[in-house]
Amino acid sequence: MDPVIAEQLGRAHPLAAHLDDFLTDLANAGKSAHTRRAYRGDLIAFAAHHGEELGELTAAPVRAFLAGLAELSPASRKRKRAAIASFAKWAVRHDLLDANPMDRIDTVKVPKNLPRPASAADVAKVLAVICSRRPRKQTPLDRLRDRVLFETAYVCGARAAEVCGLYVEDLDLRLDDEHVRVHGKGGSVRTVLLDDRGYVALLKLYLTRAGYTAGPLFRASINGRGGPLSYDAAHHRWQTYCTAAKVEIDIHQLRHAHATELINAGVSIEAVRRRLGHASTETTQLYALLDDKVADAEIRTARRRRDRAT
Repeated sequence: MDPVIAEQLGRAHPLAAHLDDFLTDLANAGKSAHTRRAYRGDLIAFAAHHGEELGELTAAPVRAFLAGLAELSPASRKRKRAAIASFAKWAVRHDLLDANPMDRIDTVKVPKNLPRPASAADVAKVLAVICSRRPRKQTPLDRLRDRVLFETAYVCGARAAEVCGLYVEDLDLRLDDEHVRVHGKGGSVRTVLLDDRGYVALLKLYLTRAGYTAGPLFRASINGRGGPLSYDAAHHRWQTYCTAAKVEIDIHQLRHAHATELINAGVSIEAVRRRLGHASTETTQLYALLDDKVADAEIRTARRRRDRAT
């Protein structure tokens, strides 16, 4: 049994074994470790609230559980509802539950907030704190690794978790055809062109210094014999560098920054969607709305200056 389930719920809990089976099936279906951890945490919280047998699960305890989460953001409540819905659907499919109680639970509506991209200047400050694009020979390998890792997220518009999961085999660095295969959500794979010469040179230097010809691209140990660097470790290191640079940037804002720069450069919504791996053009459209909002603000500012001048 999953040790976290055993520790937090106890093996004797009526839902413990079912949660463990559900998470195993998610793993077999190719769901990411990040997704499985999120589902596990949400479902353990629900199981702690509802201690009855799975066959007795109805809409009432689900409503009561969600009602107790009123202080959380709509996005957090929607995620927890989705975890329970996925588990209930799995239980019905395995004849462990006669009917899905989530059919009687309203969905949680999440307002569409515009992305908050970091400025290119602020990103440059943090990257410079890590090391130069032309690092000295004595630059530690883990520093060079971090610079390449975070710059990969930035120049590819990739999620940090996607970058942490890259393998050397995902790279193709043949001249004038440099690209990387990024493994995204739901088992999707997209090809992203590496069209920044300076970045490609830094990437090649990193591979040479590390001596990697196969396996994880960004490894957890300094000596290069570890597994892939975890998202949590990457996030912690990014925050440390941001503090040193006196800049506040969430790691996900690197992706937003890249997308916004593409939109500002006139790249089509569909091309940006494919590069970022969005399932829907509607999600990518938010960056265009952000661009319009910024443009409107600049126009208003110009008008105020003109009015003051006259």
